Amino acid sequence: MDNLVSVYITNHNYGAYIRQSIESVLNQTFDNYELLIIDDGSTDHSREIIERYRSVDKVKIIFQKNKGLNITNNIAMRAAKGKYIMRLDADDYLDSNALLVMTNALESDDALGLVFPDYYLVDEKGNILSLETRHNFDEEVSLLDQPAHGACTMIRRQFLLELNGYKEDYSCQDGYELWIKFIQKYKVTNINTALFYYRQHGANLTGNEERILSTRAMIKDDYSREAGHAQKAIAILPIRGEDSQNHTTALETVGDRTLLEHKLDQLVHAEAVKLVVVTSPSPVIEEIVNKGDFPDKVMFLNRDAAMAQLNTNLHDTISYVIEEIPEIAYDYLMIMGIEYPFIGTATIQDAVNSMAIFQADSLISVRPETNLFFTHDGHGMKPILNMEKFSRLERESLFKNIGGITVVSKDFFRENKKVLGGQVGHIVISQKQALGIFSKFDLKLARLVHEEKLQTQ
Repeated sequence: MDNLVSVYITNHNYGAYIRQSIESVLNQTFDNYELLIIDDGSTDHSREIIERYRSVDKVKIIFQKNKGLNITNNIAMRAAKGKYIMRLDADDYLDSNALLVMTNALESDDALGLVFPDYYLVDEKGNILSLETRHNFDEEVSLLDQPAHGACTMIRRQFLLELNGYKEDYSCQDGYELWIKFIQKYKVTNINTALFYYRQHGANLTGNEERILSTRAMIKDDYSREAGHAQKAIAILPIRGEDSQNHTTALETVGDRTLLEHKLDQLVHAEAVKLVVVTSPSPVIEEIVNKGDFPDKVMFLNRDAAMAQLNTNLHDTISYVIEEIPEIAYDYLMIMGIEYPFIGTATIQDAVNSMAIFQADSLISVRPETNLFFTHDGHGMKPILNMEKFSRLERESLFKNIGGITVVSKDFFRENKKVLGGQVGHIVISQKQALGIFSKFDLKLARLVHEEKLQTQ
């Protein structure tokens, strides 16, 4: 009889940790499982350790040349016999009740396809650093734009097969790619109990932010194309009058172009942007837009100086733009800030894809904020929101609105006259993309970053 659960351990040069990972599976209180150990071309002493488990009845061993994680995931999916399947990375390890708890959750609901638990973050020696918790999916979560972790997530294997497994084009973020596909068709949930130990050390993939964010954007773009999403946005770039800092910033140069020209170039090359509208009372801005070598999808719209004052409501400007632009079909309004020169075309595209995939009403670009915040209560500095009592993930779930991208669905704006509201989605931008120009120092730094980029191309 086939086992109920297939656990597979993926290993590449984790000889220092793999014994603990294997033993954590063999010591489960739940017994109806098989364990596949897949060594992906290790060159350390991993093979010697793995071979010691060959005689264990529940264990199957696969040695292969280095194929990468997503190919290995598919190899495990095809080799597995269990009704449910779960990956465990060789540097992590399970709580003794992990399989029992997650299996019970799946067995109790035939519609449930994926379940994942909270976990402990540990250091190289296994010392607990923090408890990583998530919101309760059954009671608190309606916007599914924060994925499960890739490892230690138990999946109904039949559902995984129906989705054709993992796409092998990506070198990381296998859990994110699966999540995007999975939530469109199947029910997912979590367990607010820590059931595994995630080891943090220098070799972890998660440290490469640029790679992770660009891969996630690529995953969403590929999925949107395959799913036939054709959503389009009108991008609005509001710039105030000549006596404003906003206007001055638009005319500053990075490299051989103004920030306005950089922003227009980013927007016109985003496939999801159907029309770019620059609106300002400034004839200088109008001249740059009209003489620029831009496609027909860019237009200048003069707005009254009173509408461009610092404390005026942006909603009025957006309503004005909607009334004045040609009759074209679109799904979203995208409001862009001029101050962020390193927001690339892929990120703009990602914002539209995220709106469509997660069916949000509006969206903002953000950076996670991991620092503690304090207020002075007259007796000294006190952490706000009891932040010192938060688990690590709760603390990291504070986000700073930065990057100058706001997207709202056309229908939501028309019904509510609000740019931000309803279910608010997000895209995380990189530290470089979050560099905004609000001072001479910022401008100097942006120019240095730009020069460095040119030198490395």
